[in-house]
Amino acid sequence: MAHVFCIANQKGGVGKTTTTVNLAAALAKVGQRALLIDLDPQGNATMGSGIDKRALTLSVYDVLLELASVAEARRRSEVGGYDVLGANRELAGAEIELVGLERRDQRLRGALSAVAADYDIVVIDCPPSLSLLTLNGLCSAHGVVVPMQCEYFALEGLTDLVNTIRQVHANLNPELQIIGLLRVMFDPRITLQQQVSEQLKGHFGDKVFDAVIPRNVRLAEAPSYGQPGVVFDPSAKGALAYLEFAREMVERVKQMA
Repeated sequence: MAHVFCIANQKGGVGKTTTTVNLAAALAKVGQRALLIDLDPQGNATMGSGIDKRALTLSVYDVLLELASVAEARRRSEVGGYDVLGANRELAGAEIELVGLERRDQRLRGALSAVAADYDIVVIDCPPSLSLLTLNGLCSAHGVVVPMQCEYFALEGLTDLVNTIRQVHANLNPELQIIGLLRVMFDPRITLQQQVSEQLKGHFGDKVFDAVIPRNVRLAEAPSYGQPGVVFDPSAKGALAYLEFAREMVERVKQMA
């Protein structure tokens, strides 16, 4: 049975998509059967996996509206070694179309149950807003991974996210929990980032992943080549950090089992 994780943060620009794509590719490298689900209408995780979002005949939009199954809509990321349930601009319309439907927040959960045996880990790239799309992700997941920069405003955003997760846990998905916080775009030379990092560890303890993703140019360049950073330059500091993170995720999954 697959373990499903949302990569979520209500703050934009914190590296959610970079984390989702590189985690999926790193999981594949360490021998895990991985599925990446792109729930963001921008489709950046789809493109970053080497799949042209404009050429998708079926996408996560069709799955949410029950016009196609995950097995029919998924595509293989040949560069990354994992499967992708892609997204494009059509997904923006799904927000409006889902509002009047039954089980509108459980559509993805139901669709995933049919392919749960095909994967070890499913990672979901959520949009930055708390929308019906994000809600579908949270209702499908066993846990949430929160990528965050070690900056003051990031701590404020984290409080909102934790409250959201508590509400979903209480009302919609009792399995949902925070799996861990991942420090991203980290620059150890900046004193404030070190201070915030220590605050996080002091407050959340072992919920903070040991792996730290440094600010890395090669990770930023990779999407323009349609490749995950761990494939584009496997020896880069950022790529090695994501591999370490993937191994840590696998260990946490074993503890959950």
